[in-house]
This record gives sequence, C-alpha cells and structure tokens, in this order.
Amino acid sequence: MARHRNLPGIAALVGAAALFSLMDAGMKLLSPFYPAMQVTALRSLASLPLVYVYVIWRSRRAALLHIRWPLHLMRGVVAIAMLWLFVVGLRQLPMAETYAIFFIAPLLITALSAPLLGERVGGPRWLAIVAGFIGVLVVLRPTGEGMLTWAGLAILGSALCYTVSALTIRIAGRTDSTESLMFSFITLLVAGSTLLALPDWQVVRPQDYWLIAGIGVTGFFGQLGVTYAFQHGEASAVAPFEYTALGWGVLLDRLLWHTSPDRYTLLGASIIVASGWYLVSREKVHAEAEHP
Repeated sequence: MARHRNLPGIAALVGAAALFSLMDAGMKLLSPFYPAMQVTALRSLASLPLVYVYVIWRSRRAALLHIRWPLHLMRGVVAIAMLWLFVVGLRQLPMAETYAIFFIAPLLITALSAPLLGERVGGPRWLAIVAGFIGVLVVLRPTGEGMLTWAGLAILGSALCYTVSALTIRIAGRTDSTESLMFSFITLLVAGSTLLALPDWQVVRPQDYWLIAGIGVTGFFGQLGVTYAFQHGEASAVAPFEYTALGWGVLLDRLLWHTSPDRYTLLGASIIVASGWYLVSREKVHAEAEHP
C-alpha cells in the first residue's frame, strides 16, 4: 500500500527530471551563441514572471520580505555561481556526462550535513560518499594530455555550489516560508546574473526567443513537479528517481547532438547512482527505526 501511495510523487519526479533535462538542453543550445553568464541571466529572466505570479498567488505579499536576509543573500550568490559553472561545463560536455558528475551533489550534502548542521553520518554512509567520489574520478578521467577537463571541474564546482545552496535552504526553511525562498531566490538570481552579464551582453537572436521561453516554462513546471513529488511521497521512495535524468540526458544527446556516453562515463555514473541509492535506503532504515 505504501508503494501505491508513493506513485503520484514518483511520477511527478520522473516528469520533473524530464522537464529539467529539456531546460538544460535548451541552455546547451544557447551556449554557443552567448556568454555563459548571459545564458544564466536568460534562464532566470525566463522563469521570473511565472515564479512571481505563483508566489504572489500562494502567499501573503507582506510575508515575502520578512526573511533571514544574510542567508538568502548568500544563497543568491551561490546560485549565480552554480548556474554559471553549470553552463560553462554543459557547453563542452554531453548532457549524460554532465549529469553523472553533477549527481555527486546528494553525496556532498550528506557529507557536509555533519559539520554544518550537526547531523549524524555513520561509517556506512561515509563509505558510500567515498565510493561516490571514486565514481566522479572515473567520469573525470585524465585526458590524453593527462589533465582533467576544465568543463568537468566546472560541473563539479556547480555541484558543490548546489550543495551549499541546499544546506542553506535547510537552515532558512526552519523560519522562512517556501514562497519566500522561491521569491528571494529568483529575484537575487535575476538581479545578480543580469548585472554581471551586461558588460558582454549579446543581442538576442529572434530565432532564440522560443527557446528561451521554453527554458522558462520547463524550469518553472519542473520545480513545481519536484515540490509536488516530495509533498506527496516519502523522500526515501521518491528521491532515487531523480537519477532518471541520466536516461533523459542520454536520449537528448542522441537526438540533438548524435553522441553516446563512453564506458568510463557509464561506469562512473553507475558508481555514483549506486552510492546515492544506498544513502537514500539508509535514510529509510533510520526513518523506520525512529518512527515505527
């Protein structure tokens, strides 16, 4: 019965992973024509109207500004760096390889939750975290010149920024509403990325307007899908389905760029996914032990 109760959440997260993959494909298509920071700004600007309408509809407007501003400002700075680094790496790497590296983020969140949030991380979890890092090293294999790719390191940096942002949400979410988190996030992301992009801003090509609009729509509804998934399903049952983004990445790579992941990417991705899946299963064991 529990499995059937989780089906709506699982379906929502699979759909959200597909929407986010389409959004990332749109950013990758834009990246050869615009600086990475401009792509970051365009992605946030495209979602801004939808987020504002949703947040104002869902909340009391006066409550949106009663927040812990230092935490939100830090999250805004980290978010700009996260999205910019992601675009830098995505420009050079196939989507499947990008996702394989980025999925180190759940392991980083677990690792940093101990020193930053005081959460307990036992020995088996540390082994899973180490295994996940080994998986990343497999994906970030040395090139023919014996150097790690800058694009891969950019995605790794983006995953680290995502980790910091997620931990900030955990702290701020204790006192601030979900709507205020969304409002401050998109506002700071738009303001910061647009200002940083202005010196090198390129005129947007008319044929790209539909692509930018698509990025905004898929990003917004993808976020709603994630929210719905974790509201209507157990996190331990739902979270592993985030990894379906790897499948969407492989499919989009084949359809749009006619590339396929090599054996190193597949091996490294398998190690990372297995490590993340193990951590989620451990969370379920602990939850069942604490709440019989």
